Amino acid sequence: MGRTPWEPGPARPRLAAATVDVWCADLDAPAPTAALSADERDRAARFAQAEAGARWAAARGVLRALLGAYLAVDPAALRFEHGPHGKPSLAGEPSLRFNLSHSGGVAVLAFAPDREVGVDVELPRRAVDHVAIARRVLGDAEAERLAALDAPARERAFLRAWVRWEATVKCRGTGIGGDETAADAPEPWLCELEIGGPGAAALAVAGGPVEVRRRRWPPAA
Repeated sequence: MGRTPWEPGPARPRLAAATVDVWCADLDAPAPTAALSADERDRAARFAQAEAGARWAAARGVLRALLGAYLAVDPAALRFEHGPHGKPSLAGEPSLRFNLSHSGGVAVLAFAPDREVGVDVELPRRAVDHVAIARRVLGDAEAERLAALDAPARERAFLRAWVRWEATVKCRGTGIGGDETAADAPEPWLCELEIGGPGAAALAVAGGPVEVRRRRWPPAA
């Protein structure tokens, strides 16, 4: 998992005050998908590419397994709700906050008590115009900074900037288009996550800083 230590987490994890647990999972490894709901199975089956559907199901299965472990409940019994911009939460469990992101075969999941979190992971994709995307979403200053870099450095810098922005948006629960009600909200605390290779990941936490416990799925036996 790169330079940052990701250790297998405990089989029975517990949340702690001023602490966020972040898990990294390989979606191409066997995953606990038996607890998925009928709707989740249908959604996975609708992906145009079978590999993408299998990875989506794996990410959802890991999410259910970890939520079940934190709460000591059956993962299949969990029910999700969604905010106005689609951010998921657990029905009946307002104190446990979580967020999930996956790209390619990598998933990153964050869990915290009583504070909003957002996480994002991105792996390099097909050739894209990083400067144009940055100008449209991240602003002119970021676009000009990227334009001054050579192509390999530009891609890496773009991914790092993008995951920081996306994690912030997800932490606030405002959606990609933003929300005027969040304009005056304090900026979340940000932490970059080293996942190894050319990818990038970041965690955003409301009311940080916090201790970040980096854990690898599956848990230790």
